Amino acid sequence: MRSLRYLITFSLILLLNGQPIIAFSSEQQTMDVHFIDVGQGDSILIQTPSNKTILIDGGTPDSGNKILDLLEKKHILSIDLLVVTHPDIDHIGGLPKLMKSINIDKILDSGKLYTTKTYRRYINQIGKQKIPVEIAKKNQVIKLDPVLDIKVLNTYEPFKNNNESSIALKVTYKEMDFLFMSDVEKEQEQQLVKNEDLQAEFLKVAHHGSQTSTSIEFLEKVRPKVAIITYSKQNDYGHPVGRVIQNLYKVNSLIYSTAVFGTITISTNGFDYYLWTEKSPMSGIAKERS
Repeated sequence: MRSLRYLITFSLILLLNGQPIIAFSSEQQTMDVHFIDVGQGDSILIQTPSNKTILIDGGTPDSGNKILDLLEKKHILSIDLLVVTHPDIDHIGGLPKLMKSINIDKILDSGKLYTTKTYRRYINQIGKQKIPVEIAKKNQVIKLDPVLDIKVLNTYEPFKNNNESSIALKVTYKEMDFLFMSDVEKEQEQQLVKNEDLQAEFLKVAHHGSQTSTSIEFLEKVRPKVAIITYSKQNDYGHPVGRVIQNLYKVNSLIYSTAVFGTITISTNGFDYYLWTEKSPMSGIAKERS
């Protein structure tokens, strides 16, 4: 197991006006991964070491402005690659707004068709903005940044539902591995356990911590140091379920959720990493007491 200096405890993060002081050398290339708090949905922004931008999904229909605000804050004027994992509303809802407002060079889509109004708005904006679209293929290697390895682990197959057809990615920067599992289910996890090297320091937990995913067999292969769960405190699905939390505890993962911490950012130079959050876990308690 690769050794890490764990720099994610709050006591080791120095704050200046609410922003962490990063101790990486100015000569080091870093990758920043932002798990955006879009409520009950997914949207992840990756700023690669070679200054490329990847956006994975666009959250709910109300998420467009929040994503655009983050892009403006990061001085991002265009998206090099938009990965649309599958056509559920909590993953594509904010994309029509986004596509109207910022240049997108290319879309990587699962190829799974859908019949909702939200999906039609997404398709219509692709046509209006004339954005090139590529359909993801399993085991495809994405060549966007020469210092990153990006591999498609799962995508659409005939007779699979939206979640089963989700694009799952493994992104590797030197000694740091990220697994972005979208909404894949246990059947896809089992296939990956048999066929892939799944070890990763960081795991975006599948399907908001639903009972459909995150088996202990899968987690024992991944052994994530940090697990990120994207969900809203106010959801009708019971996310995340207790079994998923217990499974993550069993493999000694630190658990962070957008519901508690807001937007979560991981910055890495490929060997060490920092993690910081938009909110303190105490902020909700303080608000309730005020």
